[in-house]
Amino acid sequence: MPVKNLIDMVMNVSGITRELDAAGMRVVIGDDFSEYRVYRNAQPGRSPIYPMFDIAKSYIDDTNGFWICGFNEADELIHTQAVRLLDLSNVSLAQHLNVHRHKYITPDTTPDPDLTFYSGPEALRTITGRVCYHGEFWLPPRGLGGPRSQGATPLLSRILFEIVASRWDPDYMFAFVPQQLAAKGAHLRYGYVHCEPGTWLGPDQQVTEEDYMIWTSAKDMQNALSRKPQSLQSSAQMSSIRSSLTSVDSKG
Repeated sequence: MPVKNLIDMVMNVSGITRELDAAGMRVVIGDDFSEYRVYRNAQPGRSPIYPMFDIAKSYIDDTNGFWICGFNEADELIHTQAVRLLDLSNVSLAQHLNVHRHKYITPDTTPDPDLTFYSGPEALRTITGRVCYHGEFWLPPRGLGGPRSQGATPLLSRILFEIVASRWDPDYMFAFVPQQLAAKGAHLRYGYVHCEPGTWLGPDQQVTEEDYMIWTSAKDMQNALSRKPQSLQSSAQMSSIRSSLTSVDSKG
């Protein structure tokens, strides 16, 4: 990475973390997934950690992954997201998901993970090479006054995008979002350009979950990162986020 780009990345990430800190969220970035597992397992109201990021079920360390967590002033966990680098050289994302689908299925959503498959998006057949999977994105739901609607999501995603681009420079990055969030344009808030409908089909061809696949190419990412990060802009916006993060219910 050119020195200027590295400096821009550091400045952008530090600027975003300072802004979020002023809004009541302390951002921690790490690559020890045993530490991340401790954080996630302390949230009894959330669904279990996804196998792809669970060190007890997948090989993931500082060479192929990192996580971002946010904490409020009471030191409660109020945000998570994680990313993993996949080597899909000469393999399509469709082939990868066929083999490793167990690691992507939302825990407890299907009667038989062995007979549940993901299908739908055309991009499954064309995404290959160095590919990053972005998952575990969570913020507490608090309606129109909460951090999701007040602009925290794009800032948190931008931190991850900045680090991914500088660290791995992948060919593609993808994530899954529930149908109801996709319908609201969640991919745009997360920083993704493309959004395609998809479904997990269970053993009797029943739809066990409707997950849209959102994805972005290296060029898309480069274009997105060439623009200045969004800002929370107003003190009222920051105050609203701060008040919504003073206590947290992990459900959602």
